[in-house]
Amino acid sequence: MKKTAAWLVRYALEQLKVTHTFGIPGVHNTEIYDELDKSDSIEPVLVTHEGYGAFMADAVSRSSDSIGTLVIVPAAGATHAASGIGEASLDGIPMLVISGGVRTDSQFAYQLHDMDQHTMMSPITKKTYKVMSHDEVVSTIYAAFDEATSGEPGPVFVEIPVNLQLDLGNVSNLPEYQTKTAPLAEHVQEQLSQAAAILAKASNPGIFVGWGGVDAIESTEKIAELLTAPVSTTLQGLSSFSAKHPLHTGMGFGPAAVPAATNAFKGCDCLLAIGTRFAEIATGSFGVTVPENLIHIDINPQVFNANYPAKLAIEGDASLVLEMLYAELMKQSIVEKSQNILTCIKEDKAKYTEEWFKHDSGDRVNPARFFQSLRGQIQDDAYVLADDGNHTFLTAELMPCYQAKHFFSPTDFNCMGYAIPAVIGTKLANPDNQVVGIIGDGAFLMSQTELFTAADKGLGVIFTIFNDGELAQISQAQQTPYNRKTCTTLPSLRFEAITKASGCQYVRIESNADIDDKIKQALSYADAGQPVVLDVNVDYSKKTRFTQGIIKTNLKRMKLPTKVRMISRALWRRL
Repeated sequence: MKKTAAWLVRYALEQLKVTHTFGIPGVHNTEIYDELDKSDSIEPVLVTHEGYGAFMADAVSRSSDSIGTLVIVPAAGATHAASGIGEASLDGIPMLVISGGVRTDSQFAYQLHDMDQHTMMSPITKKTYKVMSHDEVVSTIYAAFDEATSGEPGPVFVEIPVNLQLDLGNVSNLPEYQTKTAPLAEHVQEQLSQAAAILAKASNPGIFVGWGGVDAIESTEKIAELLTAPVSTTLQGLSSFSAKHPLHTGMGFGPAAVPAATNAFKGCDCLLAIGTRFAEIATGSFGVTVPENLIHIDINPQVFNANYPAKLAIEGDASLVLEMLYAELMKQSIVEKSQNILTCIKEDKAKYTEEWFKHDSGDRVNPARFFQSLRGQIQDDAYVLADDGNHTFLTAELMPCYQAKHFFSPTDFNCMGYAIPAVIGTKLANPDNQVVGIIGDGAFLMSQTELFTAADKGLGVIFTIFNDGELAQISQAQQTPYNRKTCTTLPSLRFEAITKASGCQYVRIESNADIDDKIKQALSYADAGQPVVLDVNVDYSKKTRFTQGIIKTNLKRMKLPTKVRMISRALWRRL
């Protein structure tokens, strides 16, 4: 049979159950867009910038069973999209990047967009592919999907030359996609028996879970309850254990964690780590103390022993491994634990909330009171997304998450500008759920053009601006050592004007007295299918535990001459 590559792309994406594509049409991919327009199951979404399209695709993958997919022009489209692709790469998020390509049958050099995209994309993708014939299109996209979703997930890049999209070519067959599963290695069972024996004998076991455990939340809960083990999460894995569970302590477990986590893990003599790399943010700038008995479960063997040595390193999908581990634990005689830890966690959480409530925010909005009202007014299955900045850690510490995959933020790549497009992608993938973004004013400025996309699509979502007029996370970091703020004070902005120009609704929270009514008003707009910008006059004067912790950790780690110079400069400038 004869088909164009553009038709074959649509066929393959439909087989993979792709629901949305994100990007901008150009001369090298218009044939693909014309085919997508004919699809009954795929909606192509026009974005204002390919980088934000990549954040939308990232959010689709994080919040649903569909894989986020880009359809972009080569060269400029790929470089624009690179930030979102890089975020997905470091955060372990699957993504399909379908790019047009220059003609492969041209006699001329210096074609439009003619560059080696694969050299550029190689460091931020798991693999790149270039299709050279019509018969390769479907099999290549299937292979790319398998690569993106197997092992530690990540983005893949597929180039489809424009001449193949335009011309009919011979195709031997149109295979249906067959799901593939990878079995666990044979030695894993023996390792799990050893792990169960170590955990059963531990006096104070603890569990640390990252995004890699987000699909294993039920098994994690069963193991935690069996061991009476406190559970903390990474920032990215915040939704990997419900905040409603009495053994939930919060993000992290070292000096940069909230008191419930710091206290619960003080005497930890055996740590079960699930789907985490022990990366910088997860460990509070590598400030955690990890016990000798570290049992590390991850699908990517490269993370083992990278930062902390493991007693047992168990490679495999957490969903499979934890179910087997629970079965092994049931064979063991578990050391009986005091139930007092449940009371201590509950009391520590209540004291920390009260500490925030007592903080005087003056004529600004207390973050804890804002999050208490928001959590009380939205549904348990609402999605809450945070951008990168000071608000990220406020959200992590003060906004409980109840369901798996219902909180996420840019983490290891740490890209500002993530949340506005990610909110859009999440809502498109989950139209019946409430979706709220928590976004710093600096991050909001980066991707505010996508408000036009939200309004055009009639998406009832809330874009919350934590507005203090600064790039707060860095300005706070500047204040102590430098006693000055360089390039972190934002220009005077009229967010209402930007919002109204885009066709979104605008609501302003000026002080604590406004919180309940204004959140209710914003939710009513969103329920009516209208995107709304909720502008919060936030108080950032009280530092999060995360910020306090990493400042101390990093100061301790500095060489003595550097430490003396930093402290002396800060004191001199204050004088």
